[in-house]
Amino acid sequence: MASTIPFEPHRFQSAASHYLAGRPAYAARLIARVAELCGLRKTDRVLDLGCGPGPLAVAFAPLAGGVVAMDPEPEMLAAAADAAAAAGAAISFVSGSSYDLAPSQGRFRLAVIGRAFHWMDRVDTLQRLDTMIEDDGAVVLFRHEHPRVPDNAWLKGYEALIDRYAGDDLKRSLHRSPDWIQHEAVLLDSPFNQLEIIGVIERRQTAVENLVERALSMSSTSRGKIGERADELAQSIREAMTVHARNGAFTEVVQSVGLIARRPVS
Repeated sequence: MASTIPFEPHRFQSAASHYLAGRPAYAARLIARVAELCGLRKTDRVLDLGCGPGPLAVAFAPLAGGVVAMDPEPEMLAAAADAAAAAGAAISFVSGSSYDLAPSQGRFRLAVIGRAFHWMDRVDTLQRLDTMIEDDGAVVLFRHEHPRVPDNAWLKGYEALIDRYAGDDLKRSLHRSPDWIQHEAVLLDSPFNQLEIIGVIERRQTAVENLVERALSMSSTSRGKIGERADELAQSIREAMTVHARNGAFTEVVQSVGLIARRPVS
């Protein structure tokens, strides 16, 4: 049975203001490719589940007829509304989680989930989405990876700092447990068991301060989680990045990944 991390609706309350500045942006080419492969039309609806500050909702808004963005954290929804207003994107925001999904919310061509699926009861979520996604629609999980290339030499030291300050965080412990079932395995045992992975690799220039924001955007090292030690972590990151940065920025190679899950063709 797939493990489920205990639901804490306000886990990201203190992280919300750091999220957009800290987390890598999803590659625009990936968004366009997912929309193309899934046959997204201007008349279709998209559900962004666990939307956070709305990067996926904003990205898909120009490509769809309507986007509904759902999150249990009011601070995240407020940040998402600000991002949508800045982009001129018409998005409907709903306070709620995967446990609130129901057919009464209507039908969707796509359900997109960015870096949030692991927080959900994944089996239950997919069962609920099966009642809401159109027959030829899809569930798409988005994530980022860092390829093992010389430009990412900074990553090992950064991750060591995160591990040190995160301590015995439950989520990190569960993910590293040999008993943790990967998303692909959960999907293969779900109605959405036809899987396809696509990715876009980009070389980017990232400010060191954005890397500080990234740490503060993580639930395991947010200010709400580690308190005043967050200032120590921020300073440790700045010091560790000195050897990798030039004029306050460094090179980062990011792979934006989309895992498309569809039902079998009948």
